[in-house]
Amino acid sequence: MERWKGRVALVSGASVGIGAAVVKELVQHGMKVVGCARSVDKIEKLAAECARSGFSGTLIPYKCDLSVEEEIINMFSAIKSSHQGVDVLINNAGLALPEPLLTGRTSSWRTMIDVNVIALSVCTREAYQSMKERNVDDGHIININSTSGHQVVHLADMHFYCSTKYAVTALTEGLRQELRDAKSHIRATCISPGLVETEFVNRLYSDKPEKAAATYRYKECLQAGDVASAVVYALSSPPHVQIGDIQMRSVEQLFF
Repeated sequence: MERWKGRVALVSGASVGIGAAVVKELVQHGMKVVGCARSVDKIEKLAAECARSGFSGTLIPYKCDLSVEEEIINMFSAIKSSHQGVDVLINNAGLALPEPLLTGRTSSWRTMIDVNVIALSVCTREAYQSMKERNVDDGHIININSTSGHQVVHLADMHFYCSTKYAVTALTEGLRQELRDAKSHIRATCISPGLVETEFVNRLYSDKPEKAAATYRYKECLQAGDVASAVVYALSSPPHVQIGDIQMRSVEQLFF
C-alpha cells in the first residue's frame, strides 16, 4: 500500500457499514479519502475520529445524492478543484428494496437501478476520465458487489436486487475489457461478499424487525472490516496483477 500514500480515493456510501470500514482502512494507509453519502453527519464524526487517532491520511466528507447525475458530476469537479482528481474509486453505495418481480413497485425497481447500476456507472466513467486527463495509468476501480450477483437468492423479494448485482458483475468485466482495449493499466476489481453484519438488512426489512434479526442467525457473519481487508488486498497487489473478482462469505453461511 506504500505507493498509495498521499493519493486520492473516492468511496461512495461511506457513512456506515462497509463504506465506513473501507474509508477508515484507506485513511490508515495514508490516502486522502473523499467519503460521500446523502448525509455526511456520520462521515464527519468518522473524520474527527481518524484525526484523533493520528492516521497518516485524511478523510474529506462530501454530501452527494448518487441518484442525481448532476450531483455526481459536481462532486468530481470539486475533487478536481481541491485534490486534482481521483486515483482510486470504491463503488460501495447500494441498496436493496424488498420488491418481488410479480408484485413489486416500479418506483422501487427504478431506485435500485439508479443507485446500484447507473450511479456506479457514472462514477466509473467520471473516475476514468479524471485519471485519463492526468495520465494516471495505475489507478484502480473497485466495485463492491455481492454473492447475489453470481447466484440468485431463493427469496422472492430479493430477485430484482439480484439482477442489479448481476449487472455489477457484467459491468466490472466489461470495464476490464474496455480498459485493456484502451491499453490502460488501470485495474478493475469486483468484491462480492455474502452476508455482512451491517445495517443493510435492518434497512431492507425496516418494517419487519423480527425478519431482520432472523437473517443474522448464523453464529458468525462477515464483518465490514473483512470486506475492507479485501479492498486493501486488491489495492496492494502488484501493478501487473489483475484481481478480477473476490467472492467471500462466512464459513457458516448456509446460502448465497
